Amino acid sequence: MDSKRVQREIDQQWDDEIVPNLVEYIRIPNKSPMFDADWVQHGYMDDAVKLMVRWAQQQPITGMTIEVVGAEGRTPLIFIEVPGTDPGNEDCVLLYGHLDKQPEMTGWSDGLGPWLPVLRGDKLYGRGGADDGYAIFGSLAAIRALQAQGVAHARCVVVIEACEESGSYDLPFYVDLLAERIGKPSLVVCLDSGCGNYDQLWCTTSLRGMCGGDLTVDVLEEGVHSGDASGVVPSSFRILRTLLSRLEDETTGRVRVDALQAEVPADRLQQAQVCAQVLGTAVYDKFPLLPGMQPMHHDVTELVLNRTWRPALSITGADGLPPLSSAGNVLRPQTAVKLSLRLPPTLDGERAGEVLRECLLSDPPYGAKVTLNLEKSSSGWNAPPMADWLSAAIENASQQCFGKSAVYMGEGGSIPFMGMLGAKFPGAQFMITGVLGPHSNAHGPNEFLHIPTGKRVTSSVAHVLAAHCVASQQGLTRGVAVDRDGHAQFGDHGCC
Repeated sequence: MDSKRVQREIDQQWDDEIVPNLVEYIRIPNKSPMFDADWVQHGYMDDAVKLMVRWAQQQPITGMTIEVVGAEGRTPLIFIEVPGTDPGNEDCVLLYGHLDKQPEMTGWSDGLGPWLPVLRGDKLYGRGGADDGYAIFGSLAAIRALQAQGVAHARCVVVIEACEESGSYDLPFYVDLLAERIGKPSLVVCLDSGCGNYDQLWCTTSLRGMCGGDLTVDVLEEGVHSGDASGVVPSSFRILRTLLSRLEDETTGRVRVDALQAEVPADRLQQAQVCAQVLGTAVYDKFPLLPGMQPMHHDVTELVLNRTWRPALSITGADGLPPLSSAGNVLRPQTAVKLSLRLPPTLDGERAGEVLRECLLSDPPYGAKVTLNLEKSSSGWNAPPMADWLSAAIENASQQCFGKSAVYMGEGGSIPFMGMLGAKFPGAQFMITGVLGPHSNAHGPNEFLHIPTGKRVTSSVAHVLAAHCVASQQGLTRGVAVDRDGHAQFGDHGCC
């Protein structure tokens, strides 16, 4: 394979086709169903699907079939099949992405907005370009680049879902529905993750789970004069604060509940140390900290572990609190907050939900009415041991496309699809990567896609697909199992 030609052709396709289509995609406010209850009536999700399908149908990829799969009451799913160059080899690669988006969020800079695509230098601003609209374009561009040179590849299945930002609740249904057509992939490529910098290929080794919902404290049937009731009626805010202190040490941010912790594996600890050496203060410099603001720990390795393997609580919303401009002297009847509790990758999400309920609902202070409405409770994911062929392929891809070695790091966010696939296809290998690097600010204001990284990640996928085909022909991608100690076993091939 001519690596320079691959990069040149992919760069050209990004400039001529992919960026213009992403510009149009950003204009579509197709918020995930959790953030748009009327998404069906609004039709924005269908608009995004049509845009992507229209582009995909124009690609000169041999034998490709494209289908929009739907079911009553479910979000649509784009399902693409590309036959392998060797019809006798049933091995396959599953490439994943999503097209639904997070809501607008406030705080966008002047001239920028969630549905307003803006090109500034190498960056394309707007909601969804990097998370994760580029995935279908990158996946098919990589396959197209291989076919343009006659480079062999296995059968490829591309799955683009439309409710990832709502927890991928429709995905198990579709994976089961399409199980025979998907087959048993030996490699899963996901383009919905992050990168520590824009200088090398980053591969995700773990994802945290998430437990979240609404915690509400009620103390009165209606608000009363604070001068009359304060000191007699307990404040709903103070009770809520007390409950949260059961869960989190407000001084350090450490989650107090031992049942919500998990031991960090030795290999992940070593990878965290390497990441800390590579990134240094960029671990926290990438965030828009106010002058004088300090990170939670002085040790960068500890910050990496906090972000990837330790539970952490965020309060992402509140109710029962009037705006400052209309806040009178009233002892309010209720305070409610939305909890977002990130979980260690190996912790069972359902069990974490039970632990959270026990922690916050048992023995409520003063007999207050405390309710917890859990909206989600999902497990994280820890990648299986990586086969030698894939490790070598990723390193080669990073060297060819970035000129530097690949780096492996856990991510603090969640991709529910990964845990699901890990359970359904225990023999599969995983290449989880993405373009969400420093300041790209997914889910927040001023989200952007770093276009050069998008191009290089696409080329990296092409390299790995080519290497996968060679490994498949040699029998190195089949028969993978994991022993009781978590070590990959590859039969007699000796590749790990």
